[in-house]
Amino acid sequence: MAVQKSKKSRARRGMRRSHDAISGPALTVDKVTGETHRRHHVTADGYYKGVKVVSR
Repeated sequence: MAVQKSKKSRARRGMRRSHDAISGPALTVDKVTGETHRRHHVTADGYYKGVKVVSR
């Protein structure tokens, strides 16, 4: 098993963790309905890229 030679500083630890933050989901607004939804997902009304794809 690998064992580090010396302790990593708080600054180095922070640099390593700088990209670990979780961001929120990417949102977009539908052209036709104006509804906000997740990117690459169908809206609640059944529209995808301005076209009705799911009928309820």
